[in-house]
Formats: sequence, structure tokens, C-alpha cells
Amino acid sequence: QVQLVESGGGLVQPGGSLRLSCAASGFTYDYYAIGWFRQVPGKEREGVSCISSSDGSTYYADSVKGRFTISRDSAKNTVYLQMNSLKPEDTAVYYCAAPLCPVEGDYWGQGTQVTVSS
Repeated sequence: QVQLVESGGGLVQPGGSLRLSCAASGFTYDYYAIGWFRQVPGKEREGVSCISSSDGSTYYADSVKGRFTISRDSAKNTVYLQMNSLKPEDTAVYYCAAPLCPVEGDYWGQGTQVTVSS
């Protein structure tokens, strides 16, 4: 049973930083992609950033390039999303997902709210 558990969301002022964590367990795939999507009410879910389990290659949406950094700790089976220079338009529910990314796959975390507001 694949489980993805997110943490680290919250309220931050514009220009601030947050780090999201996704603890993953139960994978039986040899290779997979894992990453972060976000969704604002009334809009489609957007692939934000992804990392490959095989070679660590990464993907970033144009809207977050240069501000967000995805990383992984293989020993802890945890993926992180460091979000810097946050903007109000980054406000969304952020979901950890696998085994595909940025294409939507089968497994999703419960979501964590990120609010960027003064």
C-alpha cells in the first residue's frame, strides 16, 4: 500500500520561504517519479516540480523555476520542496504524488495548504 504524507504548509508573507516534505512508503516500483502538484479552487491541478527515483533528474514548471528546489533523501524516503521568494499566486493546496510526474498518476497525499499573504 503506497502512502504519501505531506507536511510543512502554512501561512507566509510574500517573499518568504516554506519547505514541504513528503514521506513516501510502500513503493514496489523500481523506477518512478515523485513530486508536487498544486490546485487552486476552480482551476486545474498543476504539476509544480518532480524528481526521478532513478537518476534524480528534475522538472520545474516555468512559474516556479529559480524559486523552488526539489530534493530527496533516499535513506528517509522523503522528498522536499524548498519554496523561496513566495508570491501570492503560489497560494494553493499542494499535493505530493507518484509514480508519475508531472503527468498525474495513481497515488496522492492528503494535501497541505500554502497561503502567501501579507
